Amino acid sequence: MILSGIKDFLKLETAGGLMLMVAAVLAMIVANSPLAGLYNSLLAVPFTVMLGDFGLSKPVLLWINDGLMAVFFFLIGLELKRELLEGELSDLSKLSLPAVAAIAGMVVPAMVFAYFNWGDDIAMQGWAIPAATDIAFALGVLALLGDRVPTGLKVFLLSVAILDDIGAIVVIALFYTSDLSVASLSVAAACVTLLALMSWRGVRSELSYILVGVVLWISVLKSGVHATLAGVALAFFIPLAADKDGYSPLRRLEHDLHGPVAFAILPIFAFANAGISLSGLTMDSLMEPLPLGIALGLILGKQVGVFGMTWLASKLGMGSLPEGVTWPSLYGLSVLCGIGFTMSLFISSLAFEETSVNLLAVDRLGVLAGTLVAALWGYLVLRKVLPRQPAADAGN
Repeated sequence: MILSGIKDFLKLETAGGLMLMVAAVLAMIVANSPLAGLYNSLLAVPFTVMLGDFGLSKPVLLWINDGLMAVFFFLIGLELKRELLEGELSDLSKLSLPAVAAIAGMVVPAMVFAYFNWGDDIAMQGWAIPAATDIAFALGVLALLGDRVPTGLKVFLLSVAILDDIGAIVVIALFYTSDLSVASLSVAAACVTLLALMSWRGVRSELSYILVGVVLWISVLKSGVHATLAGVALAFFIPLAADKDGYSPLRRLEHDLHGPVAFAILPIFAFANAGISLSGLTMDSLMEPLPLGIALGLILGKQVGVFGMTWLASKLGMGSLPEGVTWPSLYGLSVLCGIGFTMSLFISSLAFEETSVNLLAVDRLGVLAGTLVAALWGYLVLRKVLPRQPAADAGN
């Protein structure tokens, strides 16, 4: 049953990854066409939500990055809780290799970035940008290889990416938090306390949790902590255990959200954030320390961290490769982990949202260049080392 659920998840994430690619390409085309002015103006349009005397007003771009992405992180939180309690991450014997791979896959890219940008205080705000992995995009690339890819390789990628997401959540909470509002944090703490009581008392109404979650999101948004973390916090209080009728609030929400997140929220985010005007940018722009550190962190840092530490941990007896996974195929997968795209763009928006547009442009140029090279390199390696599966195995 668990394996069937993983396969269904992978199919959806794969299709979503292809949608991400289309959205990113479309954004680049629009941003470098006569429609560029309309594109930028649309993202800057202020949108206000009023409830009595209370109101929230933000440009469309920030509603996407703070609002829609909170739903994305809510889904990540649901997946994390399920995986930690019942899934691949609940078995410590299977967790060791993905864990060291994920940790090294964040630390080494950050070190590569720091090597090129040390001494530049503004640029160093982006040290975490190349530490991210976009699971949907990576699975989309794997989909191009069809039945060559063994399930074990996909599950290893999924495990590394989930642990990578945990790391990203911690990084955002610790390093990308602005001036704190005690009053707003107090409201957020009250919401978390109420959610804990609801979970403890066995409340199973999805709507009840969502209503408290909306108040939590608003209070976190106003507190100075990034609002997307409210989605993760909410997810960890949603009950996972099924009742006598087989109903699980967490599984129901996870199932209902996968489609909208994969086919709407993430493509919208990609379209809003990947549109970089190439006007005035040259190859010399990519050679600047900031984009170069990001690109090489994704291209080289990821593969060195993921593959190198997995190999070392295996030699030290910390675990063994999943069934069907070889060292050459793991190397190809390690290269694919350099596809930072969605998460890298998101972290870059936090790191440089108050700096100049030009800095944001070269920053995103590094993300897109690194993602593109990692995707192409990883695809070519896996295409070379993965044999075609016999027809009888294709449906397994």
